[in-house]
Amino acid sequence: MPTIVTVDLRLNEPRYASLPNIMKAKAKPLIFKTPADYGVEVTPRLTVMKTVEPAGRKAGMKVASVDELIAKLAHEAGVI
Repeated sequence: MPTIVTVDLRLNEPRYASLPNIMKAKAKPLIFKTPADYGVEVTPRLTVMKTVEPAGRKAGMKVASVDELIAKLAHEAGVI
């Protein structure tokens, strides 16, 4: 999807609350709501069947020349 993001020069400057606004916020009651109040179910819908650790990497090998590298890639690894 196409997206446009715009930013301002003051993006990372914090905005500090003034003392009167802090005092007003202290006087307001906190209303606690549960997800059920919004009609949201929070029961897990996914089940983990099993977890498997990936196989360890095989040791590498050194080659003496480019011709030997190409031969190993073509015959042993099958990538060429």
